[in-house]
Amino acid sequence: MADIKYYDVILKPVITEKSMADTAEKKYTFLVHVDANKTQIKEAVEKMFDGVKVEKVNTMNCEGKNKRRGMVYGKTAKTKKAMVKLTADSKDIEIYAGL
Repeated sequence: MADIKYYDVILKPVITEKSMADTAEKKYTFLVHVDANKTQIKEAVEKMFDGVKVEKVNTMNCEGKNKRRGMVYGKTAKTKKAMVKLTADSKDIEIYAGL
């Protein structure tokens, strides 16, 4: 397994109606590297965004979907989501501010 740096852990934010409603409670959802663990995700969020303290991290592994193209079957790539809850005294994450 390759060494994962903190800037490789978070791939992109998940922008859905439910995730945007959770931002009021300081819960943010990110698509993360499949091999990243909760400690690496917490470290990456705190290093990438200034003034942010992570209280809790929940992760969810999503299997790839079965796809067919003609007679050939295959699967899409696996993904992993991380729901990050910030402490009450931490700053908000700025990428969600304009949405």
